[in-house]
Amino acid sequence: MRIDIGEWLIRSYQTEDAESLARSANNRSIWRNLNDYFPHPYTLEDAHSWIDLTKQESPEQNFAIGDESEVIGGIGLKLRDDVFRRSAEIGYWLAEPHWGQGIATAALLALTDYAFEQFNLVRIDAGVFEWNPASCRVLEKAGYEREARLRRSVFKDGQTIDRLIYARFRG
Repeated sequence: MRIDIGEWLIRSYQTEDAESLARSANNRSIWRNLNDYFPHPYTLEDAHSWIDLTKQESPEQNFAIGDESEVIGGIGLKLRDDVFRRSAEIGYWLAEPHWGQGIATAALLALTDYAFEQFNLVRIDAGVFEWNPASCRVLEKAGYEREARLRRSVFKDGQTIDRLIYARFRG
């Protein structure tokens, strides 16, 4: 898969992405804003494991943000099943040197459109830790609206915090 988003693109992970993925992802500030399955420190072995996992997905749901030779972030979907089969969760991260440049917003807009086109979805949502207002702004700029505050629902980095839920709907 490949979607151009200006200077950068969203694309499938490749085996040769491991070094730039590990370099971009190995940042405590990124880890602090993601679920615990995203490791810190983020090693080359972690990168290889992640890339191998994405290559086994069917349908493909997790993608690199970068160019042809460098990964500067990631974005992906969790397609839900059972009675939730028409919804998905979206998540993303970006290497810190690229924060504040509109890349995450462009990627979120593009993958949201892709998800609505490719899957039989009516809803896509995202959860944000309360201490991450920059991610809230990214979601809002991409047309997501805040639906809820799940009070004291997350334990991260030694603290119990709120999680904010944002959603966007087809059409």
